[in-house]
Amino acid sequence: MSDDEDWFEEEFDPEDDSDVAEVPDVEEEFDPEEAAFDDGGPSGGDEDSSGDDPTAVPDPDGGSTAGGGDPFGGNGDPLGGNGDPFGGSGSNPFGGGADDFAGAFDAGMGGTEFEEELDSDIPRIDLGIEGLDEMIQGGVPERSLLVTVGAAGTGKTTFGLQFLREGLENGEKGVFITLEEDREAVLQAAEEKGWPFEEYVEEASLAVVDLDPIEMANSLASIRTDLPRLVREFDAERLVLDSVSLLEMMYDQQAQRRTEVFDFTRSLKEAGVTTMLTSEASESSPYASRHGIIEYLTDGVFILQYVRTEFRETRLAVEIQKIRNANHSRETKPYEITGDGISVYQEASIF
Repeated sequence: MSDDEDWFEEEFDPEDDSDVAEVPDVEEEFDPEEAAFDDGGPSGGDEDSSGDDPTAVPDPDGGSTAGGGDPFGGNGDPLGGNGDPFGGSGSNPFGGGADDFAGAFDAGMGGTEFEEELDSDIPRIDLGIEGLDEMIQGGVPERSLLVTVGAAGTGKTTFGLQFLREGLENGEKGVFITLEEDREAVLQAAEEKGWPFEEYVEEASLAVVDLDPIEMANSLASIRTDLPRLVREFDAERLVLDSVSLLEMMYDQQAQRRTEVFDFTRSLKEAGVTTMLTSEASESSPYASRHGIIEYLTDGVFILQYVRTEFRETRLAVEIQKIRNANHSRETKPYEITGDGISVYQEASIF
């Protein structure tokens, strides 16, 4: 066994749960005043506002977390560990095992006119989506937690892939965690658009991780503990989770769902990366997520929706509901999904 493997054995012991955060009792621990709802609701814009309290959402069902098992195939080791689940050495802590979690780390006109200049020294980044970046003055603050909300077919996964591609093309490292598709499908979707994600994986600049949502829900406490450390050691600057809705669905009780999702988003913030989540829209409103939780926990919300025009044409439209610490256009703009990705027409009107 190498020195690196000895190091890992000391750093991560699946039998030792001393570092694993215990999931708090929902009724006693969860406090919506502290649960990052200070930024208000999805219509809070670029400043904090009050918004509705999502804790008021009733829970029609009872129950407990669905499913069971180990999300990383690991005989009791939540990171897939048969000895050394990362297989890593040297400067790359994740090694080359693509089948387990850590191993995968290795392998309207006027839309750009802003009311005032934003006085801020916060480092900012572009999303990498043509037209949409021009609607955000200066870019999105680094280390923000963002969410893209939309119905099926609106391009949420493409949005996340394009966000990662922008970072990869500028020398950043990225992580794509998918709960919907397998790893190969994600890479193929990127390759079909001419984005060389396979090369980025081979260069250890990109990690694509596919997880089963049921098993992830059952090992979420362990993942929350280890994910920030693994991301920091991989030196990732951007992370995408597609989609948070599947994780939310694993909890039948709304109170438990709120607590688990809040704790998970807090661990993403601790990881120190700019994170893009995707979420299914509510069946009753395109401006709310399926469970009405994630938009209250994030710094920025992008809405993707279908809009019926006066000519009875159905078009895709994007709206920026809020971005904390950023000035942005509040107009609804049309966009298209092409072979090159998503393009927003910020100088056009949807109606």
